[in-house]
Amino acid sequence: MSKFVDNGPMLNAYPDSCGGTLGDIVTMLEKKEFADTFSSFYILPSIYNTDLDRGFSVIDYGINEELGSKEDLDRLRALGIDLKLDFILNHASVLSPQFQDLLKNGEKSKYADFFINWNKFWDGCGDMTEEGYIQPREEYIKDMFFRKPGLPILMVRMPDGKEIPYWNTFYQEVQYRRPDAQDVISAVSDYNEKNGNAGAPRVQYMVAGKVAELVCDQLDDGKKPEEIDFGKYTKYREAILEFLSCGRKYLGQMDLNIKSDLVWEHYKNTLKTLSGYGASIVRLDAFAYAPKEPGKKNFLNEPDTWDVLEKVRQIADENNLRLLPEIHDSYGAGIYEKVAGKGYMTYDFFLPGLLIYAMEKKDGDVLYRWAKEIQDKKIRVVNMLGCHDGIPVLDLKGFIDDSEIEKLIETIVGRGGLVKNLHGQKNMYYQVNSTYYSALGADDKKMLFARALQMFMPGKPQVWYLDLFAGENDYAAVERAGAGGHKEINRTNLTKEDLEEMMKKPVVEKQLELLRIRNTNPAFGFDSTLNMDKQGSVMTFTWENGGNKISLKADFATYDYEIL
Repeated sequence: MSKFVDNGPMLNAYPDSCGGTLGDIVTMLEKKEFADTFSSFYILPSIYNTDLDRGFSVIDYGINEELGSKEDLDRLRALGIDLKLDFILNHASVLSPQFQDLLKNGEKSKYADFFINWNKFWDGCGDMTEEGYIQPREEYIKDMFFRKPGLPILMVRMPDGKEIPYWNTFYQEVQYRRPDAQDVISAVSDYNEKNGNAGAPRVQYMVAGKVAELVCDQLDDGKKPEEIDFGKYTKYREAILEFLSCGRKYLGQMDLNIKSDLVWEHYKNTLKTLSGYGASIVRLDAFAYAPKEPGKKNFLNEPDTWDVLEKVRQIADENNLRLLPEIHDSYGAGIYEKVAGKGYMTYDFFLPGLLIYAMEKKDGDVLYRWAKEIQDKKIRVVNMLGCHDGIPVLDLKGFIDDSEIEKLIETIVGRGGLVKNLHGQKNMYYQVNSTYYSALGADDKKMLFARALQMFMPGKPQVWYLDLFAGENDYAAVERAGAGGHKEINRTNLTKEDLEEMMKKPVVEKQLELLRIRNTNPAFGFDSTLNMDKQGSVMTFTWENGGNKISLKADFATYDYEIL
């Protein structure tokens, strides 16, 4: 019988977050200071063979040998720690074997329908453009939600030279080789031979060098090949564009075609692999984007999404896996309740913002209302404070007034947080990037108060490693990451020396003690009874199970708490 409760705390980290490798994290968890603190570990997907987006662009689900090993996972299990791992349902990397086979073999590829050919998808629903992709008619696309401006397309060159658009919801990048003088000479010669001009004079070396320099400079300035100004060398334009097009490389996350039998074979193989690693929970990343139909909104299509989830759940059941669908939407949309109503655990993306809000107001009313709703509706959640994606705020719309959300954002930004929004619209704020410790003003007392409340809220607590160690916002990491690197503010990789110093902090020691209480006291559990009471600024939580009882009295006016 496990010595841990069935909804004990879960560590959340990248495999290289604490010491440099997964093995280093396991060594940390083996220390006496961490004894009995965690029952689960959510390892973010850079544990897999991935190429970008810090793991969320999976090439294959083999273990990243630079960061971890099967032996590391075995050591975790020996500690009684089970695993939560990611399954990226919607997309795979351009470097995946399936997409690489498509690039090599074109429409003859076994995986020709593994990804979504944009033009096949929209056939009969739009008009072909000069660029070679179908522009859907307004009646089909007016309600669609896209994660980035413009159509979600990556134009891909096939072996026969055709340009085919493929559906690409998230990141994409096209890289072009930088020609030198010899490349220019060869490219012009090959182009002339291909087009029946084999007798044309070869490009002189000095001229070729000038052309190469001109092309490289403009590519380095961010211009696309077709935007390059060749000036007096215009006669070489088509030859150079052909050279660049033939040699281009791609990065990106290509959407999977869930109507393909091979995609479902891939799903089965993936879930079997994750079960073999010892996973008990599988987080479904970006699942709401997977089902697509012309005219639907391209996000949580109904009933399509639930049909797909049910098919995935059947595969998960065969592998003794619980699914945790990940989705952000406003409280008013009620998606969290729909997910729970289908029998799934769901994320409590409301707690992080509501807790800061309540602490700033010195009144736990909103937290009491939210905890009571979770209890009354019997919703099983994974709750959190911080995470790799920042502090959610979009989710709060409809639970507290928009003006109050704005004040909350201003508070966190005033303490150094960075705002991310959707398509630049102020009223579409999505999250604030900050460590939770910094969002609380780097105040040890507030951090401990927040952690104590998380431990007594309904659900299974998930703990972001950097907040556990009272980490502050990392602006140097943001600067190093460049454009779009705002999330690095909360993803600092801690060295072994960092960990040794941070472990000496009282705020870290006391958090570990809270985790140990939460993990081992038999009063806690998914099927325990939780009673809550609020008198003025004091909120009381009481958990009971089989004659065992534990209470938290938390005073929002003073940030004092007592465990009874």
